[in-house]
Amino acid sequence: MIPAPTELVILKHLWLSGTQSIREIHDGVADTLSWSYSSTRKTVERMIRKKMIGVADFHGLKVYRAKLKKIPTLAGLVRTFAAEVLGLEGGLPVSNLVRSQLLSEAELAELDALLKQQGVDDKDVNQ
Repeated sequence: MIPAPTELVILKHLWLSGTQSIREIHDGVADTLSWSYSSTRKTVERMIRKKMIGVADFHGLKVYRAKLKKIPTLAGLVRTFAAEVLGLEGGLPVSNLVRSQLLSEAELAELDALLKQQGVDDKDVNQ
């Protein structure tokens, strides 16, 4: 599943910060999205229905975590960008991403391996 740009902002925040309350998510993405608290909450609720985010109770407080795996999701985005925007078959070389603050060296290697696989359905690797 390819997240919408605003959904990706929330996912990136959760990948970097881990499980958080809706207030923590909102505070973490507020500068990027310039949204009201209710807009963040509604987007998170939609992402739960889409199975992008999971929710649990922790001491009476709802907390949220990313259910979509980071590397397969990013691989799908890179493939989509390469194919639909640049008209390329296959993905972009991972060397273009080495300065990413979102990915460790191990995650870059994993992303590179996923991008080199042909015929992998992004829905399958994210389950």
